[in-house]
Order: sequence, then C-alpha cells, then structure tokens
Amino acid sequence: MDIEVLGALSVWVGGVSVVPTAPKPRQVLALLALNAGQTVPVAALVEELWGVVPPRSARTTLQTYVLQLRELIGAALARGGQERYTAGTAGMAGTAKDVLVTVPGGYRLVVGSGRVDFREFGRRAGAGYRAVDAEDFAGAARLLADALSLWKGSALADVQAGARIEMEVRRLEEARLCALDQRIEADLRLGRHRELLPELTVMVNRYRMHESVHGQFMLALHRSGRRSEALEVYRRLRTTLVSELGLEPSAALSRLQRSILMARAETPLPTAAAPAAAGAGAGAGAGAGVAGVSVAGERRLVARTH
Repeated sequence: MDIEVLGALSVWVGGVSVVPTAPKPRQVLALLALNAGQTVPVAALVEELWGVVPPRSARTTLQTYVLQLRELIGAALARGGQERYTAGTAGMAGTAKDVLVTVPGGYRLVVGSGRVDFREFGRRAGAGYRAVDAEDFAGAARLLADALSLWKGSALADVQAGARIEMEVRRLEEARLCALDQRIEADLRLGRHRELLPELTVMVNRYRMHESVHGQFMLALHRSGRRSEALEVYRRLRTTLVSELGLEPSAALSRLQRSILMARAETPLPTAAAPAAAGAGAGAGAGAGVAGVSVAGERRLVARTH
C-alpha cells in the first residue's frame, strides 16, 4: 500500500486507488492513513466524524464505512490478479481484511512494504537538519529541498477534517514550515539572497506574524542592496504584532533591524563566506554590513503564524 497525505489524499493498493468519493468514508481512510500501521480506536474515529456528541447509530454507521473501504480494497486486490500483498514482514495472499484489519477496540491500516509520504518527508528532513548541524549548508539545502518536494499542496486538502485530522494537519504543516525555514537558512548561508527574494515575498504575506520568515526576508533584501525595503518589512511586522497580539517583535529581530539601520545606506553585502567563517559573529556572508547578527543564532526561530 502506498499513501500520500501531503496534498490530496491518495491511497493505492496494488497500483489501484482505494480512495472513496463520499466525504465520510474518505475521512475515515484519511485518519487511518495518518496512523498507518497503528491501531486507531473506534472512539477516535467516531469523534473525528461526529465530534463529541455523536448520534446513537455512530458505531453502526462507522462499520458501514469500513465495509465500503474494504470493498474498494478488495476490488483493488482482485484487479492485481495473483499479486501477493505484503503485510508486516511476511508475504501473504491479501484480502481486504488483511489490509484494513479489525483489532480489539479499533482498526489498523496495514502498509506492508509500501511508501508513506509523510514518513519519507520526516526521514529526508531529518537528514537535512543533521547537515545544518554539521554546517554542511550546501548538503542541507539540497536535502531539505528534496524533502519539501514531496509536498503537492496543503496536507489532505480534499478531505473534510474533524478535530483529529485538523490537529494532524497542523502538525504536518508546522513540520513543513520548519523544513522550509531551515532550507532558506541554508540558502542564505550560501549567499543565495537574491534568488530567495521572490519566494520570501510570498511567504511574508502568507505568514504575516512569523518572525523567522520576516527576518530572513529582511536579511535577503539588505544583502541585495535594498536596505529601505528591509526596514519597511520590519515596520509592517511590528505594526501587525502590536495591533493584533499586543506584542513587540523579539529582541533578536529588533537587533537585526538596528544592525540594518546602522549599516551604510543601500550598500550591498558580500556574498556568503565559507561555512567555517560563519561562527565569526556576523553569520556567513553578513560581513560588516550587519555586524554582530548571526542568521542561525541571533535571529531565533519564532513560529508565530496566522
């Protein structure tokens, strides 16, 4: 079984889609897919579908949805002919009940040797984070870009979400944003500030109160010789934070703003230095233009999203 949730929901058995068109069975499959290989309690599925006050017929209706999913899975297995379905560590002749398993108190979706995109994303992103820690910024940028390429849109964009799926979607989107933040960080270290400007222009409008994104945009603009625009980014963020949250920007972002303010007007900063120079206090490529500000240090990752 192959599962994709980083975009529209896609679940294949033997190369055949088993995603139902009806919203409720699709919702059941989505929650099972998010917990592939693990038991999802009946109570969790009922809560996802109907909230905290389910109808009396909830469990019976859920069994009907499970039956519909098994019919789709059975049809997919039949179309696969004699191909064997791998469950766990052993190969076995697959039936729908081997794939969507009833266990005490719940159900489990058996993936076997199939591919699950959000787990692959986590594996690739983890490799990217380790490269960042090792100051291999070229490797980090490549690995994190590779992880982010698995995303094809918003997580489960075509699924009606209850409380549990909504929570999982938020978790996945936060993981995506963290990987994106670190990939941009690596690109800044490599002196790719001009290439980043179009992407960061979109991001600051999408994440209106995300300080890390705004700090990266400020730095990229200043390194591109656009000092006044960098300061305007800070001003807009501060106005938003104060008016909507009653908060001032963080001390790290304020230090970045002051450093840009004191730099020579409209003086482009040099391109990124070698990673070994990054510990000098100014960050790779920051030079004298933004003295004392480290991209990965002084500018903290503050994930305030809106």
